[in-house]
Amino acid sequence: MVAITALAQEPKWTPMFDGKTLKGWKETPFTGKGSVKVEDGAIILGAGSPMTGINGDGEFPKANYEIRMEAARLQGNDFFAGITFPVFHTFCSWINGGWNGEVVGLSSLDGYDASENETSQRVKFEKGRWYKLRLQVTAERIAAWIDDQLTFEFAVGSREVGLRAGEIDLSKPFGIAAYRTQAGVRKIEYRLLE
Repeated sequence: MVAITALAQEPKWTPMFDGKTLKGWKETPFTGKGSVKVEDGAIILGAGSPMTGINGDGEFPKANYEIRMEAARLQGNDFFAGITFPVFHTFCSWINGGWNGEVVGLSSLDGYDASENETSQRVKFEKGRWYKLRLQVTAERIAAWIDDQLTFEFAVGSREVGLRAGEIDLSKPFGIAAYRTQAGVRKIEYRLLE
């Protein structure tokens, strides 16, 4: 009986993509953006020069939430899932596959990019493979998982959390972008945490 009660109290995931249309999304107005289309249950971000992206069309929580999705690098060699998200009064990006294909981390912390701060990891991503991504933002931390493996955990405190200078600012409040790379994203959901 205890297990059933615990399941009933688990926060519910809310779908953000219907798998068929771009309803609830708009194309990010990046300079030199590629095409955006829905194909085989995924949003396909065409390779941009340099970026292509989508933004959630509406309000998004500022803290105490989780996002999960699946993403794949279809062509190209740079980040295929740059996820920009709110952190209380500011914003940050979780980069997956940046800096020529392998860097994962937050951009930016104290002005240092994902390749230069303590969240930086190297992950070998296979082209065409779908990866499960999950991001958690609470008052205490920002944590990220790739295929259910904790990739990094960053304690939110006196550190400056922000965005890298440039057009990534157009991804606010919640957006997904790819850099000179064709990418697919699907099964996008979020939930509020108590």
